[in-house]
Amino acid sequence: MRVEEALLRIRRLRRPDAAPDPELAAALVHLDDAPVTTLATAGRLLADVPAEKLATPDFPLRPLRVAVTGTFTPGTVEPLLRMALLRIGIAPELHVSGFDQLLLDLSDPRSALVGFRPDVTLCLLHDGWFLPAEWDPGDLAGLRDTLLDRADVLAAAVAGHTARSDGALLLHTVPLSRVEHRSLVSFRGRAGLGRIWRELNGRLLELGERDGAYTLDLETVLVDHDGPVRDERLYRYASMAWTPGVERRYAHEAATFCRAALGKAAKVLALDLDNTLWGGVLGDDGLAGIALGTDYPGNCHRDVQRRALALRRQGVLLTVCSKNDPDVVAEAFAQHPDLLLRADDFVAQAVNWGRKDDNLRQLAGTLNLGLDSVVFADDSPFECELVRRELPTVRVVELAGDPAGFSRRLLDEGHFTVLTTGATDRERTALYRARAGRQRFAATFASAEDYLHELKLRVVVRPVDELSLPRLAQLGLRTNQFTMTDRAHTEAQTRQRAADPGRLVLTVEVADRFGDEGLVGGVWLDRGDPDRWVVENFVLSCRVFARGIEQAVLQRVTELARDAGATGLEALFRPTARNKPGGAVWPAAGFTVAAEEDGTTRYALPLHPPPRLLPAWIALKEKGDVRA
Repeated sequence: MRVEEALLRIRRLRRPDAAPDPELAAALVHLDDAPVTTLATAGRLLADVPAEKLATPDFPLRPLRVAVTGTFTPGTVEPLLRMALLRIGIAPELHVSGFDQLLLDLSDPRSALVGFRPDVTLCLLHDGWFLPAEWDPGDLAGLRDTLLDRADVLAAAVAGHTARSDGALLLHTVPLSRVEHRSLVSFRGRAGLGRIWRELNGRLLELGERDGAYTLDLETVLVDHDGPVRDERLYRYASMAWTPGVERRYAHEAATFCRAALGKAAKVLALDLDNTLWGGVLGDDGLAGIALGTDYPGNCHRDVQRRALALRRQGVLLTVCSKNDPDVVAEAFAQHPDLLLRADDFVAQAVNWGRKDDNLRQLAGTLNLGLDSVVFADDSPFECELVRRELPTVRVVELAGDPAGFSRRLLDEGHFTVLTTGATDRERTALYRARAGRQRFAATFASAEDYLHELKLRVVVRPVDELSLPRLAQLGLRTNQFTMTDRAHTEAQTRQRAADPGRLVLTVEVADRFGDEGLVGGVWLDRGDPDRWVVENFVLSCRVFARGIEQAVLQRVTELARDAGATGLEALFRPTARNKPGGAVWPAAGFTVAAEEDGTTRYALPLHPPPRLLPAWIALKEKGDVRA
């Protein structure tokens, strides 16, 4: 889509009687190369366009409340952020504070920002807020004390806000302006200032390790930024600390953070082979003729493999989607000495001569994941355009042209960015390979019940603890099929509920004869009414569907409720486009509809006589102390 056409369509949508333009939001990705002023104009125009005029079943938009506060005038951050969010499927409701309102916004429980109840709070910082107006170049020790005191003031405000808010807060490291740096005339003095400034930024990075707070390393993001961080005239005239180019870069990173906060990071990287993982065409050039190794261009393709391997080690599932001879590909993965990736690094392969959009559908189905979880990387513009057209929710990375830029192109969009990673993420490939083993094992049995008996399932339900809490919160954000709500509990909310005696948060762990699945689910319970416990949310990973695990978990929950004196168990369910499998658990377990209000169904189950929900093939085990 041309820039002029996009702006025309946006202006048309602003009319009250305008019909929806369902293709526009998905097409905004093609405006990435537009000038920053054009993007800002489009973002301002879209402020008045309702999300329902943009969303489609193939390109749904997730709502998100985002607050922006800071120490300087944000310039075009708001419209650029709106554009960056819409292009990745997020319909933002934005609250932008005035000049230098950050401390007030975060510290005052009655501030407008707190009243907005943001899901994400973005805090914009600049060097002038930390530096005294008159600082002595000869007293760097005194300057250090002042900077760190200022950081402590910010830390206290952040701690107050995160204690009150359920949302995530994003800070960033602060670049030191060239003018301040050059105010020192000696090389050693400049080096000393640089050390002190990096200590300050180290404190900001440490702040991002606290509950509910995160820190973007903006200094690193701007290392290859083409141009100054600030325009001195705009800074002096309007207190704008960033140039439009920096605002654009920040908006991109902030949108990536928002997507991670929603749990919408991609989970699968589907890789082409020829001219992607290696140079050349394997079928034509042969095993010895493909380009791999330490020399250009083979070292570029080898680096793509290095980046893919790093993603796999952090929980991204690797798959192959290639038009090739499967026997020849198998030989390459087994024998080529310069391949970093081997067959065991992939959870599934679609190596054939079929259409790549069909193969991607098959891969997603095999993994029981949505197509919006898939990133497709290919060197062919034709294949990339085919997938964009046929599978609009798949994220396409076109690796055409000079392979020296392939690794950066693969990572630049932040498709795989999550808020945190843990041991389960590092083991995810092994978990999915074990899942394939279960499927092969299942094929040897005449009935599902015989298979499940021999699988020797063991389910552990226990209270969340410090180690499992971040993993549970991440699972809740990432799960969109077996979940009961359209808005998952954040890590901060989960921590608050775990500490509240009127609530209970449980984790679910599963193991079987093929190995330990680890943490695969969780239950958020409200037990404020001792007679009637309420399941606020219940999530299970898609990899453990259809084994009876959900019944086992509910059996444990009913036992805990009965032991505490409750006479009934209720459950809330709010349907989304994807969570039908989750909603089916309540009627299947004997719950009946008690009420419906504002799109939420309340189910109820009497606990007398005691319900029997535990499948015969599951061993339900308890670890830890569950206090009623």
